[in-house]
Amino acid sequence: MALKVAVLGCGVVGTEVVRRIHDGRAELAERVGAPLELVGIAVRHPEQDRGLDVDPDLWTDDALGLVERDDVDIVVELLGGLEPARSLVVTAMARGASVVSANKALLAAHGPQLHATAAHHGVDLLYEAAVAAAVPVLGPLRDSLCGDRIARITGVVNGTTNYILDQMTRTGGDYAAALSEAIDRGYAEADPSADVEGTDAAAKAVILASLAFHTWPDPARVHQEGITGVTAQDVADARACGRVVKLVALLEQTCESDGSRQVLARVQPTMVDRRHPLADVSGADNAVLVEAHAAGLLLFTGAGAGGLPTSGPVLGDLVTAARRRLQGRFQSGPLARRAPAGPIGTHTDRGLRSRHHLRIPIQDLTAAQAAVSVVLARANIAITSIRTTVDARALLILTADTEETTLRHTLGELAALPSVSAMPRSLPLLDAHEDQ
Repeated sequence: MALKVAVLGCGVVGTEVVRRIHDGRAELAERVGAPLELVGIAVRHPEQDRGLDVDPDLWTDDALGLVERDDVDIVVELLGGLEPARSLVVTAMARGASVVSANKALLAAHGPQLHATAAHHGVDLLYEAAVAAAVPVLGPLRDSLCGDRIARITGVVNGTTNYILDQMTRTGGDYAAALSEAIDRGYAEADPSADVEGTDAAAKAVILASLAFHTWPDPARVHQEGITGVTAQDVADARACGRVVKLVALLEQTCESDGSRQVLARVQPTMVDRRHPLADVSGADNAVLVEAHAAGLLLFTGAGAGGLPTSGPVLGDLVTAARRRLQGRFQSGPLARRAPAGPIGTHTDRGLRSRHHLRIPIQDLTAAQAAVSVVLARANIAITSIRTTVDARALLILTADTEETTLRHTLGELAALPSVSAMPRSLPLLDAHEDQ
């Protein structure tokens, strides 16, 4: 008996998913153990030609009616956004359908509730494609590494921003020019704000944290900075000290003095040491570096965007959900029962620490060096390296490990010095591991 599949959304990824379900029917049936039958594709404009050779009767603009059908076994949600995606997914699970999704925003905002709903109704909720597209990192975190203790995750998880920063590094050009090229080449949407402002990467960070640390951070508590402020000068400064600028998602779990554990998450433009694996991630590719107690360093890398690469993990989840349905078993476990993590202090950057690169514009070298040293010493920010630009118009400083909140307050103090001519620029550093 065929398992019936409904698809919600048919954009770039959805088109490839539908095409592969339709054209690969025989191969998928062999892998699942039963045929997969497309019974509906919900889109806003059913009349639009999408170049797919499927039965015209499958197209519908009634997404709710499709997920309410009693004969649908699996719903593939590729709409994006929070609503109506959340309502449709909940309805589908309540009607007994398993759900496959690539919607990182939905999972980040409502992951615990959706897992609880799936567990309550005895269905699957799978979303490998929600993070890093073709890079298979969620499965290993959920399964292979569930018996290990993960200390830290660092990743380049947004293909659009990586392409833009890679172009700036290659050409020495500015952000606006690189963004324009990314849009022209189809690597960025006409409205790229979710990518370039860090929202997309922050949502993925929440999902990674949920699997690595078994808790769901509040998305509002993820320290988030995009790349819109990155300049050609930042890229040049990074190159001068053997680094490259990347938008890095960093997650770690800390143990407080009272024994409680805190999950810290941030997404920031970062100067990455050229010897670090993330420095080599080029174009629209993604990479995730997992640091585990027993397994050590594990690097997952591959295509981070595009319809065809992203359709792979969607199809993989579809096969998994179909097999489980035939076997009468579904994924349940701790993710369905965990509550979101509480706020990280009163600020999203409290507790976050790293070394930093500072560019401090100055008017008088001698006066600035003395005054800047005093301010940094008073804030207990240690200097590991200090030099001046060729024209002596800026100090370039590398700091020791410093808390983010302390640094931000100190930058304001530095800007107020008479010998400092403008607001200092700061980017965190990601150093190479000593054993790499």
